[in-house]
Amino acid sequence: MRELEKFFIRTYGCQMNELDTEIMVGQLEKRGLTRTEEENEADLLIFNTCSIRDLAERKVMGKLGQLGRAKTKRSIIGVTGCMAMAKKDSLFRKLPHIDFILGTNNLTDLNQVLDEVLISGKQTHKTDDVFEENLDYLIAKRDDPVKAFVSIIRGCDKYCTYCVVPYTRGQEVSRPPDSIEEECRILVQKGYKEITLLGQNVNSYGKDKPEWNCLFHDLLYRLDKIEGLKRIRFMTSHPVDITLELMYAIRDLPSLCEFVHFPIQAGSERILKKMHRLYTKEQYLEKVTLLRQIVPNVSLGTDIIVGFPTETEEEFEETYEVFKQIRYSVAFIFSYSARKGTPAFRWKDDIPEEVKQERLHRLLSLHNEICAEQRQDMLGQEIEVLVEKRNKEDLRLKGRSRCWKNVVFHGDDTCIGTLQKVKIHSYSNQTLIGDLATPPPKLSLL
Repeated sequence: MRELEKFFIRTYGCQMNELDTEIMVGQLEKRGLTRTEEENEADLLIFNTCSIRDLAERKVMGKLGQLGRAKTKRSIIGVTGCMAMAKKDSLFRKLPHIDFILGTNNLTDLNQVLDEVLISGKQTHKTDDVFEENLDYLIAKRDDPVKAFVSIIRGCDKYCTYCVVPYTRGQEVSRPPDSIEEECRILVQKGYKEITLLGQNVNSYGKDKPEWNCLFHDLLYRLDKIEGLKRIRFMTSHPVDITLELMYAIRDLPSLCEFVHFPIQAGSERILKKMHRLYTKEQYLEKVTLLRQIVPNVSLGTDIIVGFPTETEEEFEETYEVFKQIRYSVAFIFSYSARKGTPAFRWKDDIPEEVKQERLHRLLSLHNEICAEQRQDMLGQEIEVLVEKRNKEDLRLKGRSRCWKNVVFHGDDTCIGTLQKVKIHSYSNQTLIGDLATPPPKLSLL
């Protein structure tokens, strides 16, 4: 059997994919392989793919097609992630030089699939539709020494009409709370200061396992008690499942950051219904108002799709006005692209591309304007920053505020991995610039 020595892995898409990559890296290194950042040095190439948007998929297909046109094929090539689930073995027909396909629910089968390819020399695919909670998360090889992703729930049961996630990651499966708490404790013992809890819809945590008597807010109260865990974040949320109990947890738990990704997707009642978002605009706005009453300093993020099938100019204006009203500090804004396998794929994509782009740019301009005003308001403020590393460009220290703002400042390496108060004096593009509010004492020469 051929022996593999070096592997190269490229990740596309969301934080869940990044965590899946870390788990695969850990498995491969345990197998005895060495990771390389040079694609041409590797005898195993893995592309951990995203299928949420057309652009992400086209990038992957372009890259894989390029590998197929190479004159010699030395490496084993594998495709993992959401595109592997969406296309399954049809990828072999389009890209016959691929050796294996591994679905999002089959990370534990990576070594088995590799052995099958190496022994038989034949193409192999494993793409189960149902996820079984049996992953060894502790094997994950993490590059960041300060922040870590922790999976708490996989899959989604909401079935938004534009989204492939229920079909590529399956239905919701919560991870046992004891397992999550154990992983978080081990990460803190290793020096991690911030943990981001991941799921396609973290707010649904525990609903599939009522016998646990542990919903999302209950889990947060458990994790907040871990000594040494400075910050907890979570993403992504579905507005339907953001509860009053969660809002009080954000207010009351010292470790829980005051940032909530609160995706509205559209401001039109009709479009929300067509998207199958399960809430009305009025219900969404009521929850935002309540959250801001309970947590006055909370910052909100959102996802928005413009140019959804049949969206009129007036309906786009409703989205624009909601955005202006809520003043999101973080926004992921995209023009609609049809995804095969979703209900919306059957509808005519009737909004011209130039109209989609015009709406996209108008909303992006509004977002940039709001963010500039928010940064201006922060001048002179002292904010808490978790210091992560040196900025490559100018060697200043960089980190994030509790509300997800990028911050850079001059300081000593001893600050890395600590919480520091930074007084903001200016900004550049999206980044806040400041000075340590309390500079470290100078060493005596005596």
